[in-house]
Amino acid sequence: MAISTEKETLRNYIGGKWVEAAGTETLPDIDPATGDLAAEVPLSNRSDIDAAVAAASAAKEEWRAVPPQQRARSVMALREILTEHREEIAALVTADMGKTLPDASAEVQRGIESVEAATAIPHLMKGENLEGIASGMDVEMVRQPVGVVAAITPFNFPAMIPLWFLPFAVACGNSFILKPSERDPRPAVRIFELAAETGAFPEGVLNLVHGAREAVEGILEHPGIDAISFVGQASTARIVATRSAESGKRVQALGGAKNSLIVMPDADLDKSVPAILSSSFGAAGQRCLAGSVLVAVGDKARQDEVRDALVEAASELVTGPGDGADTDVCPMVAPDSRQRAEDAVTAAEKAGDEVVLDGRLGGGDPGTFLGPTIVETSDPEGQLAREELFGPVLAFWRADDLDEAIEFSNGSRYGNAGSIFTESGEAVRQYRYGIEAGMLGVNIGVPAPVAWFPFSGWKDSIDGDLHANGHDAVEFYTRKKVVTSRW
Repeated sequence: MAISTEKETLRNYIGGKWVEAAGTETLPDIDPATGDLAAEVPLSNRSDIDAAVAAASAAKEEWRAVPPQQRARSVMALREILTEHREEIAALVTADMGKTLPDASAEVQRGIESVEAATAIPHLMKGENLEGIASGMDVEMVRQPVGVVAAITPFNFPAMIPLWFLPFAVACGNSFILKPSERDPRPAVRIFELAAETGAFPEGVLNLVHGAREAVEGILEHPGIDAISFVGQASTARIVATRSAESGKRVQALGGAKNSLIVMPDADLDKSVPAILSSSFGAAGQRCLAGSVLVAVGDKARQDEVRDALVEAASELVTGPGDGADTDVCPMVAPDSRQRAEDAVTAAEKAGDEVVLDGRLGGGDPGTFLGPTIVETSDPEGQLAREELFGPVLAFWRADDLDEAIEFSNGSRYGNAGSIFTESGEAVRQYRYGIEAGMLGVNIGVPAPVAWFPFSGWKDSIDGDLHANGHDAVEFYTRKKVVTSRW
């Protein structure tokens, strides 16, 4: 299916119907590679949120009463239609967010895997029981849906992250409201269109509301919403968690990252360097699992060898549009994002850091292109070493040994992910024991868990106790009820 070039104003999906937003203001949805206007995104207001919550509330009791295996079949129907349209959705991700087609296709497949994992809900929702706790008395624990849940999702994975939340939420018996990123909402729109085509979900079970700050605030404050799932930058995650708690909502708020990749003296650079480049510069560094600091361990000669190998390989990467056959590094999502990353590099250079590979391209015609950039930083607490830039910028740091490398990595306020490159089991054991991060890779650049395991960031990378995906998702989207009986 060809992507429409009409500059339509997107609509909300509420109560099983596509409806115009009550809010009259819009934001432009821009193709990052060309700067062309793709669509207008309505800025929904609180009356739009009220309408979505009303629809979800009206649907939740009927949906809860549907047997779990039947809800699982509905989720399976969604899985089948998403698989059928996988490449179409991937093309939308490239057009709307900018990432390369292979990267977008992998994103969509990861989202589909979350849908697959949620089809196991009859097993995952099972409770526990213990008979004979006292004379003639038994006790059982059951799981029941939370009610109405909402998800607020980011621009960098416009298909996958909505699919982290939607299938588990509805499989558990909840009704669902999605507020996708206003920067690139078209993949989410297409997912909801396909879900509607299945006929597997009653009206009001799935709802989508476009918007920005007012829509988010409406979700945070609405008394009819019982739980919120969020992914975004750390400062916003903290606000979402705090405001949700104040209004009595359950919340999982996944925040930012600053992930270190440790290269040991025995690492095979022929294998390690490609993995590092993919981690640092894939999706133009706009991933919360991106490796944004390279820690080279060993003597100076070995550290120089690692640095030179990275610079040589990264200098051959092609920066261009996501649909370009030769493109390795896609555009950033918007000119302001590129400018922020470039400004950080310029400031570090003025402070004395060495730019060993300079990808500052001036942004190109749409103002979104930034080539692979590697900066050897001299400040372990500087912006390049500690703050999330969300761009194709890799900070280079030297450490004498693994203890020093772990200490440097743990100095980050974030704890999302990290990787080590080595052939030593002893080093791996020391690393996995001592590092303060929730997702680790061994000779892997992007340690993304499969959907049956939680996306388990630590520290400022999450606010809340339960993560996305895996059994944590079932824990989050259900409440436990314990019944003690004597007959």
